[in-house]
Amino acid sequence: MMAKKTPDKSTKVAKTAASRRADAEPRLLAGGNPRIAKGYGEASVEAYIAAMPGWKREVGRRLDALIVAAVPGVRKAVKWNSPLYGIEGRDWFLGIHCFTNYVKVAFFRGASLRPVPPGESKSKDTRYLDIREHDQFDEAQFVAWVKQASQLPGQRM
Repeated sequence: MMAKKTPDKSTKVAKTAASRRADAEPRLLAGGNPRIAKGYGEASVEAYIAAMPGWKREVGRRLDALIVAAVPGVRKAVKWNSPLYGIEGRDWFLGIHCFTNYVKVAFFRGASLRPVPPGESKSKDTRYLDIREHDQFDEAQFVAWVKQASQLPGQRM
């Protein structure tokens, strides 16, 4: 009769480590940005928002809700550890990213929005809106920018 082969210690250690990683909270990258695997759809963006640290999580939830209400059928994805929002067939019009002291909203064709969002970019087309912890950002203006941005050609990413 053959003896049952048991996995060696290194195999057991590797499986245990992989199991812990799968169950662990997403790791935060520099500046507190969640490290989320690339993915398409609601679940990927929800995972990103759930992993946003502290006060930024509520900002992420609010931004997502405003975007969804402003653009029915908006397409969502997480790429490069940032949620992206777009229109099918027109690529991405907006992205969100966490930094140490603020949440940055990137309007990829923001220079075409009226009024133009306040944050300048090295890219002539992109404009930013930075939201800090105690900011009361103008939700009506944000929604107007989202609606305008969703009508413009998107950014391929």
